[in-house]
Amino acid sequence: MPRTEARWAWWLSNGGEPRNWMFILAPLLGWHADGWAGLGWGVFAAVFTAMLPTLILRFGERRQYWGDRHVRRRQDRIVAAPGVMASVLTGTGLLYLLDAPAAVAALVTAMVSVLLALLVITFFWKVSVHSAVASGSLAVLATVFGPWMLVLTPLVAVIGWSRVRLRCHTVGQVTVGMLIGAAVSTPLYTLLG
Repeated sequence: MPRTEARWAWWLSNGGEPRNWMFILAPLLGWHADGWAGLGWGVFAAVFTAMLPTLILRFGERRQYWGDRHVRRRQDRIVAAPGVMASVLTGTGLLYLLDAPAAVAALVTAMVSVLLALLVITFFWKVSVHSAVASGSLAVLATVFGPWMLVLTPLVAVIGWSRVRLRCHTVGQVTVGMLIGAAVSTPLYTLLG
């Protein structure tokens, strides 16, 4: 049973990575806002919020700037953050500059705000980015499509469980991540979307 449990935890952790949420959510919200054109904007946003950060993290892993693509050590996260944030902030700026649909720009602004909040905390404590992005994404989905989306809450919980089970985070780090993700993304997305 523990091996099966560990396998499930690994699968849920990888499936619930922040980049995967952005690969799905940005195009979905773009499509919802403006059909095919919006879908294109969503893909554009995903390039800067998911694809390029993934490439930056893999590059740093290969160069041994940090241990792995999940950047598990708190100190390594501080080293990795500037490259990832540069990509996300560049994408955010371009979305506004090029007049992307408000739904896509608001999503990226909400998520970059979550990342900035996590970065501040990371100087003192290691908080779960997986949990923050999962709960922030769920909050945005509920804002856009209605409270029935909250049926996905167990998905956010099992992603948090996977991070604890894999010993990447404590229950407290996962819980704080979930709270920050929802608390920061909801008002920002509501205001800007």
